[in-house]
Amino acid sequence: MTFTPNAPMLDFLVLSVIAEGDAYGYQISQIIKRAANTKDSALYPVLKRLQESAWVETYDEQYQGRNRRYYRITPDGARRQAELLSEWETYKFIIDDIVKGGNSDDKE
Repeated sequence: MTFTPNAPMLDFLVLSVIAEGDAYGYQISQIIKRAANTKDSALYPVLKRLQESAWVETYDEQYQGRNRRYYRITPDGARRQAELLSEWETYKFIIDDIVKGGNSDDKE
C-alpha cells in the first residue's frame, strides 16, 4: 500500500532515512518509494527545505567520475526526527485502535 504523504510526513521519512546513515538523493527516493507515492523530482524541494531548516547538511563525493551530493542529518535534524517519531507513534496507536474496532476515548 502506498500513499501520498504531506510535508511533515515527507520530512519525517527523509530524516529517518538519513538518520540511519548519510545518503544521496536517488538512494533516499528509492527507499521512500516503498511507502510513499512520490516522484523523484518531489524529493529535492524537501531536501532543500530540510537543508534551509538546518536539519540536514550536504557534502559532495566523487562516484564513477561524477559528483554525488550526500545528505547528513544535523543534531537539530536528529531532534526534529525524534519529535516527528513521537508524533508518528501516537498517530499509529490511534489508527491501530480505530482499525481494531476500539474506542480508547470511551471509558464505559
